[in-house]
Amino acid sequence: MSDEPRILTVLTTTGSEEKAHELAAGAVRERVAACAQISAPVTSVYRWEGSVQNDPEWQVLFKTSSARYGALEAYLHRTHDYDVPEIIATPVVRGGEGYLAWVEEETSAPAPGGP
Repeated sequence: MSDEPRILTVLTTTGSEEKAHELAAGAVRERVAACAQISAPVTSVYRWEGSVQNDPEWQVLFKTSSARYGALEAYLHRTHDYDVPEIIATPVVRGGEGYLAWVEEETSAPAPGGP
């Protein structure tokens, strides 16, 4: 039995509600996430290129299998509008077995030649 968790939540942020929806829908469409939740704007305070920034951002929380994390991270790097996107994965240590199984099923890569 592996110590690696079966399921992860993966957080990113973006500067517009439209981009948050685009990232969420694309990840589900590509089966790198079973679902994604978009949170209302949060205020992010951070240092970038030598100055302190204070900006509204939208958080997107993806649910994925550990097996598909690499594909989700690659998707985010390819489609994100930030130079250095926040990508933070947190293991799901417990959850409803039916839900966890659903996440694994939804993030199974389609068979070759399949949809």
